Amino acid sequence: MTAYFSDASSRDVTGQTTFQSNQSAIVAVDSDGLATAGPLPGESTLMARYMGQIATSRILIPLEGNVPDDLYAALPRNNFIDRLAWEKLKLLQVTPSERAGDSRFLRRCYIDIIGRLPSPDEVRSFLSDSDPAKRDRLIEDLLERPEYADHWANKWADLLRPNPYRVGIKAVLNYDNWIRQSFRENKPYDQFVRELVAAEGSTWRNGAVTLFRDRRSPVEVATIISQLFMGIRLECAKCHHHPFERWSQEDFYSFAAYFSQVRRKGAGLSPPISGGEEIIMTAKSGSVSHPLTGEVLPPRPLFGEIEAAEGETQRETVARWITSSENIFFAKVIVNRVWADMMGRGLVEPVDDLRATNPATNEPLLDGLAQHFQESDFNLKTLIKTIASSHLYSLRSEPTERNVSDTQNYSRHYRQRLRAEVLVDAVTDITGIHEQFSGMVAESRANQIWTHRVSSLFLDTFGRPDPNQDPPCERTGESTVTQALHLMNAPNIHAKITSDDGNVANWAKSDLTSQQIVDEIYLWCYARFPTDKERQVCEAVFQEKDMTRQRATEDILWALFNTPEFIIKD
Repeated sequence: MTAYFSDASSRDVTGQTTFQSNQSAIVAVDSDGLATAGPLPGESTLMARYMGQIATSRILIPLEGNVPDDLYAALPRNNFIDRLAWEKLKLLQVTPSERAGDSRFLRRCYIDIIGRLPSPDEVRSFLSDSDPAKRDRLIEDLLERPEYADHWANKWADLLRPNPYRVGIKAVLNYDNWIRQSFRENKPYDQFVRELVAAEGSTWRNGAVTLFRDRRSPVEVATIISQLFMGIRLECAKCHHHPFERWSQEDFYSFAAYFSQVRRKGAGLSPPISGGEEIIMTAKSGSVSHPLTGEVLPPRPLFGEIEAAEGETQRETVARWITSSENIFFAKVIVNRVWADMMGRGLVEPVDDLRATNPATNEPLLDGLAQHFQESDFNLKTLIKTIASSHLYSLRSEPTERNVSDTQNYSRHYRQRLRAEVLVDAVTDITGIHEQFSGMVAESRANQIWTHRVSSLFLDTFGRPDPNQDPPCERTGESTVTQALHLMNAPNIHAKITSDDGNVANWAKSDLTSQQIVDEIYLWCYARFPTDKERQVCEAVFQEKDMTRQRATEDILWALFNTPEFIIKD
């Protein structure tokens, strides 16, 4: 490793340089800078750091063996996503899995777009439809359904919604309502961010200002704003130069200065109640100083330049800069979030950590999605439709011989455990017995809950954020032993399945044959009809000695609740 200095000299600094790989399983690097390819195909970025300076090198390892170019040329190209994905797979000599069938695609779209399972009637209707354009029509129809807003607003609530015991119940409720209303209106994403960053007014009238009731210093606001809306994690730069990026302390505190004129009037925080109203406003003065030098730093964007318009507050200025087309991070981080939700993995992981030392697995694809999002006037529905309409989105999750080791280039659909709210609502829909949530109106769905303080053992078990955790809260999709035990033993699930007022009792008392009951259960749980072998096994349950129709139905449903196919979106 050679370093070049300002006096035009250079020297070998390999021994004083730190080396690191972001994907050691693909390419590892030792302390001497020697890179070694691993057993997996893919791409790795190697970082070298010396005296605060960083250099990166990307190394691509293709899969052994050759794939004819004709195979990639013949792959479907529904939109630009497919073209860019196939180009990357061609470099890696990895081939994609087959296209998923209608049942799997239907269930996937319902879960991803509106956060619920299709009903048996919806499944039958889709499967019997012979229109070649039915998948595109399905996507468009789902985006216009009211469930869309609650599902996607619930995701953003994790990132924005604070603890009501800290900032007040009414303030959090108004904040939650503002987020949900934004999704009901399909508010352009850049407008959503500008309204939030520049918000003023009462916590009892403008929910967006709750951000500034929760984050009460310029430093706290700068940290969450940069991470959420630009994918830039500035936390390290508060105390020292960022070890993996270019951001210095001066960069951080100059950016934080944009929030130095935030003022509050009214009741402050008084946990665990904090019940009073607070007015968020903009003062005529305010400053931020460098913590080491004491120098007062003027507001300055992290990169580029922006001039304040006449009559514009500092927060309005920085909101305009954040959402401008010149800010390459703004569109990238949101399209990466949506992509991760729908595809099972972000092009960049973690999804809000965009930096040179943590590049996207497919940079042209991330750039293309960001440009498309900007050209659509930051329309989230258009972005979701574009992703769901791609052939890439419709791939099967089962691996092939030439993609079994690929975990980052989308040669197959990556499986995800259902989000906690989706899963509890699925149990509710299938059993016909509503979950009762404290502080919510009767028959509310889990994704309509306004705070994680609403108690639910089911939601806690399946990974909703800790209510004491500060936002932004990223969930993990890992499965646990506790979750498996809950599905097998939870008294609440047992009560729903065995209720005399539920669907199971109604099916057992109806004129449906045992085969029709089995079909109904499979259509609900898997969005497909049972195979011949599955029908045979289920019919045998009804024929067991001393078995009643209701008990047989209960046993079959509970068995399906405990299968991977039910709790996993594939």
